[in-house]
Amino acid sequence: MRFLFYTHSLISDWNHGNAHFLRGVMREITRRGHLAVALEPGDSWSRRNLIADQGIGPIAAFRKHFPDLQVAIYESDFDHEAAVAEADIVIVHEWTDPALIAELGRIRLKGGRFTLAFHDTHHRAVSAKRDIARLDLSGYDFVLAFGEALRERYLQAGWGRHVHTWHEAADTSLFHPMPEVEKRGELIWIGNWGDDERSSEIMSFLVEPAKKLKLRATVRGVRYPDTALRALRAAEIDYGGWLANAAVPRAFAEHRVTMHIPRRPYVEALPGIPTIRVFEALSCGIPLVSAPWTDAEGLFRPGKDFCIARDGKEMARLLRQLLAEPAFATEMAASGLETVRARHTCGHRVDELLSILAAYMPHSNVERTVTEEVQL
Repeated sequence: MRFLFYTHSLISDWNHGNAHFLRGVMREITRRGHLAVALEPGDSWSRRNLIADQGIGPIAAFRKHFPDLQVAIYESDFDHEAAVAEADIVIVHEWTDPALIAELGRIRLKGGRFTLAFHDTHHRAVSAKRDIARLDLSGYDFVLAFGEALRERYLQAGWGRHVHTWHEAADTSLFHPMPEVEKRGELIWIGNWGDDERSSEIMSFLVEPAKKLKLRATVRGVRYPDTALRALRAAEIDYGGWLANAAVPRAFAEHRVTMHIPRRPYVEALPGIPTIRVFEALSCGIPLVSAPWTDAEGLFRPGKDFCIARDGKEMARLLRQLLAEPAFATEMAASGLETVRARHTCGHRVDELLSILAAYMPHSNVERTVTEEVQL
């Protein structure tokens, strides 16, 4: 089958976690013998910011780390009708330009032979409702929402005819334990500051406990304001800026523990949706402590796969315990890794996607997919 993904960016993961997931999904699709191509706009905000921050080096590095991924950049004169005519499945990310989202739906309605899906991996459905409500999804066969709470929001609002939950996951071909790597630090947190959606949480669950325990701590991510950088320096936390996702597994391996600090909209309005870093960290076999978060869908085994700290004081206690008790840390890391490998890999998500597609695709395409899978 031929998959076409309209992405905000596949090349750049600068403040753009969805690139992590789509890279893994596309690699899994191609591994199974299908064709997967990504399109991204010439004015991609993430890619522009990556180049402004790091130069063009990361663009070449992307090609080196992901040589099997096919991606093209489109401009205003691109022939989208011709592009989708060659595809069996077209999946459109929610950061795609609204006019193009509508155009692709119209192409589908006027006789396009492809299956058309809309993919939402953000909290705008609750934090910027008008933005999503204005999207014309009338020509889309179904919506993929990256959590059950988001799926329910779409159904309640009447956005889209059919809505399916499709969580993110870890690309285990990239994210895996690296026991041979020497530990250089104690705590690492990889996350972006991001629009004050978790600014106080970063201070109370990361900066203050690290300062209190005098940890050898590292923070990687972007969009940290000067006030945040001063707070990190005052706590003697090393700030390293942007880190390419391909380098994250080694960064995890160099440290003894990490944490999950969810953005406020996910805690308050979309419970059950973790950041993709939870899947990736557990897949690397590093112990994880989370700020308050409700695993409403039972994705993991809280207390076994990772710890949850109710406040900064408990975060400090749990970090101290994990660092002082290697057996406890090892057991937790093994449990989290087991859960990811059993339920939350990009292979699992491709299986789920193919099951969803079976209800919408022409019967001949379904038969062809099954045949290809058996042959592989």
